Amino acid sequence: MDEQARYRLVYINDPIKNSHLKYLHNGVTTAKYQFYSFLFLFLKEQFSKYANVFFLFIAIIQNIGDLSPLSDPKAGIIPLALILVISGAKELLEDSKRHQQDKSTNNRDVNVLCGTTFVTKRWKEVVVGDIIRVENGQYFCADLILISSSEPDGLVYIETANLDGETNLKIRQSLKETSEILTPDEVSRMDGLIKCELPNNSLYTFEGTLRIGHKELPLNPDQLLLRGAMLRNTRWAYGIVVFTGHESKLMKNASATPIKTTRVEKLVNQHIIYLFFVLVVMAVISALGTLRRQLYGFFEKNILLQDASKAWLQFPANILTYIILYNNLIPMSLIISLEIVKLALGQLISEDEDLYYEFNDTPAVARTSTLVEELGQIDYVFSDKTGTLTCNMMEFKLLTIAGIAYADVVPDTKKLVKDSDGRVSGWYNYKHLMDHCDNGQTSPWIKEFLQLLAVCHTVIPEESEEEPGKIIFQASSPDEAALVKGAQMLGFSFHTRKPKSVIYKHKNQDYEWEVLNINEFNSTRKRMSALVRGPDGKIKLYIKGADTVILERLAKDNNPFVDTTCGLLEEYANEGLRTLCIAYRDISEQEYTEWAQIYDKAATTINNRGEALMKAAELIEKDLILLGATAIEDKLQDGVPDTIHTLAEAGVRVWVLTGDRQETAINIGFSCKLITDEMSLLICNESTHFETKEFLEGKLEALKQGLGISTEEDWDDRWARIVGGVPYMNYLIPSTKKIKKSNDMNLEPIALIIDGKSLEYALEDDVKMTFLELATMCKAVICCRVSPLQKALVVRLVRNNVEKAVTLAIGDGANDVTMIQAAHVGVGISGLEGLQAARAADFAIAQFRFLKKLLLVHGNWAYSRICKVILYAFYKNITLYLIQFWFSFDNGFSGQTVFETWTQASYNIAFAFFQPLAIGVFDQFVTARMLDKYPQLYHNGQVNKFYNATNFWTCIANTFFHSLFLYVAFRGVYSEGEMLPGGNIANQWVFGQMLYTAELITITIKAALTIDTWVNFTFFAFFGSIALWFVGLPLYAFIGPKILVGEELNGMNEMMFTSLAFWMAIILIPLLVNMRDYVWKFVRRLMYPMDHHIIQEMHKYQIPDMAPRFQVFKKQVKKVRLTQRSKRQRGFAFSQNEDGQAHLIRIYDTTRRKPRG
Repeated sequence: MDEQARYRLVYINDPIKNSHLKYLHNGVTTAKYQFYSFLFLFLKEQFSKYANVFFLFIAIIQNIGDLSPLSDPKAGIIPLALILVISGAKELLEDSKRHQQDKSTNNRDVNVLCGTTFVTKRWKEVVVGDIIRVENGQYFCADLILISSSEPDGLVYIETANLDGETNLKIRQSLKETSEILTPDEVSRMDGLIKCELPNNSLYTFEGTLRIGHKELPLNPDQLLLRGAMLRNTRWAYGIVVFTGHESKLMKNASATPIKTTRVEKLVNQHIIYLFFVLVVMAVISALGTLRRQLYGFFEKNILLQDASKAWLQFPANILTYIILYNNLIPMSLIISLEIVKLALGQLISEDEDLYYEFNDTPAVARTSTLVEELGQIDYVFSDKTGTLTCNMMEFKLLTIAGIAYADVVPDTKKLVKDSDGRVSGWYNYKHLMDHCDNGQTSPWIKEFLQLLAVCHTVIPEESEEEPGKIIFQASSPDEAALVKGAQMLGFSFHTRKPKSVIYKHKNQDYEWEVLNINEFNSTRKRMSALVRGPDGKIKLYIKGADTVILERLAKDNNPFVDTTCGLLEEYANEGLRTLCIAYRDISEQEYTEWAQIYDKAATTINNRGEALMKAAELIEKDLILLGATAIEDKLQDGVPDTIHTLAEAGVRVWVLTGDRQETAINIGFSCKLITDEMSLLICNESTHFETKEFLEGKLEALKQGLGISTEEDWDDRWARIVGGVPYMNYLIPSTKKIKKSNDMNLEPIALIIDGKSLEYALEDDVKMTFLELATMCKAVICCRVSPLQKALVVRLVRNNVEKAVTLAIGDGANDVTMIQAAHVGVGISGLEGLQAARAADFAIAQFRFLKKLLLVHGNWAYSRICKVILYAFYKNITLYLIQFWFSFDNGFSGQTVFETWTQASYNIAFAFFQPLAIGVFDQFVTARMLDKYPQLYHNGQVNKFYNATNFWTCIANTFFHSLFLYVAFRGVYSEGEMLPGGNIANQWVFGQMLYTAELITITIKAALTIDTWVNFTFFAFFGSIALWFVGLPLYAFIGPKILVGEELNGMNEMMFTSLAFWMAIILIPLLVNMRDYVWKFVRRLMYPMDHHIIQEMHKYQIPDMAPRFQVFKKQVKKVRLTQRSKRQRGFAFSQNEDGQAHLIRIYDTTRRKPRG
């Protein structure tokens, strides 16, 4: 038992023993709710909204004794139940899509060994210890240990796009001892034990042993096939299941679907508490009025002879009674209206043709409509790089050999021209290069250059089964594949790899080069070299790498092309291309023999082998001769630079969190306009906690001093330091200090780049706030070589410690899921089969460029609409029910209602139902074209300009004014006594329905003043609601009393509708009530216009914007800085793995026949 607690045991071909260990099943679920947890989680979420808590409280006290003034107290539970039913149906509808996706995944087919044959089972039926046969193009259903494959030496190719967005293939290899187990019979006779680490979330590490007979063989990540990866270009592979379901490494990196609440909802919750206190004050005032009447009223004192002591005892009960009577001051209809509006807005996003990606038939999807308004308030966007910003498709674009530039397609500005002296300048095309290679002056240099590209690499060539004769290049890096394809295009076609040599074809003749040694790439070396022996027997050192490391290793003499090549490198880099210097030197037999002894000794070193190999490589990589350079385009997705630039204009800060190396990430940062030439780069590559802390604190202090910001410790800092210095004190008394979001100082443009090792230290408790403060003062942040967990930690750091910041995370791989779930809003890039990021996200889009419209248009509209709906719902409800409060002053605080019960109940479900829908679904405060043209309008949502404490209390004050004006005005009309043609005075029910009619017209006019865009539904909602009242009320007043419903309205039609005073009042008084609002709207637009008011007028009257949109005045000092930075680093990714895979690739032999299995 103790052994099982420390590591996992898996018995091979022994299901009985494995079943006794009771490992987890292979079924997975990513849904928000399960059958057994729905009720608890749903109710927990719903009653986190204070409005629902209040309605539950009202429903309870209505059924206590005779507290309720309503005729049927039990009816009070119906509205709350209706809200819960509607919300529950919406949640179940959205969650059912996740359940369908889980069901589809769990029911995929897989071949499992039963006896001596493979039978088809479902993924969810797979258990630990099963032996699986995976076919080409299939996903791995669980974490497997590779036994053997159809490739020589047990090699397999896997694609991890579903894990990390990388589309380039990676190589895994089985143990030599199992690579010859090729048939079901042989597999079924395997007997042994796997002892490995317990399930964990580390995607890139694995430790274990395989015991076969008396041999115990070490297992490492080369033998591990992760769930979610796909088998590619390998006919079949056998594997033993070690981790299943939620214990697989992929699912260990996932977390439960969180329940998210928007910033606006939190503000509504806060304001509902304020309204509750207003309600209590109103109830206390009314209860005091009742108490005064009971104590001092003539009728109560002298006729009813009430006991004064009983009046005091009834006082608390009267407060509860008035709370029930005025409970609609907190609008229950707001919850229902918001649910319907959000559902409609989510559907509008899903149906937007501009967000539809025709290439792979993928529309946008709003997986949860609860967060639509949050799209209009984003402050920080955290983005993955590969597959999100880039396509991870490398294209060989340009090269320079012997100081001459060549391009596949020569731009018009670079075409060849002759000057007056007859000298030719400009770029040549590839046809010219082929001619120069055959008979030009630079022919030897060109041949050497292209030979290097065809020989110095770790690419494996494979012949396509679909197209015989076509070579497919399998590379651990797409850059390397692009270079080899480039050499093939230029006539040097690499086609065979053997364990000790490579063969390429040039002009129908094969050339075999012996590969003696390979010095691998890593982020410290920034280069790769190969020592090779040519067909002529001479040894050469071929090397390629970043210009910063190649140029400093060049020979002092015999390098005529350095200046020309450097100039062309700058041109290539300014185009955002990934550049690489190409160099070589001849090696004598004696020098190689001496160096090979040093290399072999380093290769057998037990401790610090990597460092020893790097030192050995340094001894041979010197006195190089520069041949030229290459330029590769890491193809960005369409519209990425424009999207990032527009988001920056909108005040949204973009942080890139990527698993790529630093140089690659920086280059992409320049390409996609995240980093601009005017920015200073702060690069943090520290290797210890202390060095990281010292670096960040030093840069932060220097930056503050440069900006004139005080660096003295304030009280919050001192308290945080004291709390942080006492063990466990920060858990008992957490620091409340937060970094302010609004940092509108005139900052010098800065980009912070930090690698995964330094980030690990930067996220520790004593450093993280320093890191965060420095990062928030930068215009761009790039975190490189980060793990999925680190991505989530960075997002949570900003979310929890930047004041009022709203975060959005966007990614396409399973390693982005934790980041997506940690952010306020998660967006997944969909379109590739099986991508889990889109499933775990709140919104799914097919391309990063769609994020611009999703935020700037749909986000802006949703935020504006939701804010208007909230304020309007407060207004219309409070205005109606405050009339009841004013009426209590005239009815002696008796609790008598002024409105008939059923017409009052129909207010929010019929007559005042469509107005908020028209505002919430169809209103556009600015058109989509203007929102795209002026992204600065997005700032409204970031500072919560449309819904805040000022807006709320202004709205509440307005409702008090409107309701009081209506009541006093109609009380004056009523008291004239000329209501009826016959001179009779109408009763209170006629007075109440007259008030109700005027109030309905008043709130409809208010809606007309609120809305900015009129569509057909707007006319229907506004005029239709009033028409419905004028048709419905007479019918109800005529039919209702005959069936003993609404008997109070018997005879009302004749009394009210024949009165001239009624018709004059409902026309004039609502207009007078809204006149203040109209005048204020006019004055504000004229004297204190907001940004969107100006844009509205520019759009309506077609006023051109005379100011250039992108006018930027550059200071001379920035030009100097640009010149100094012109030699910035340019990176090249040789391999996605830091330690490379040369040891696997060099044993590969493409001439061997593949096992059939």
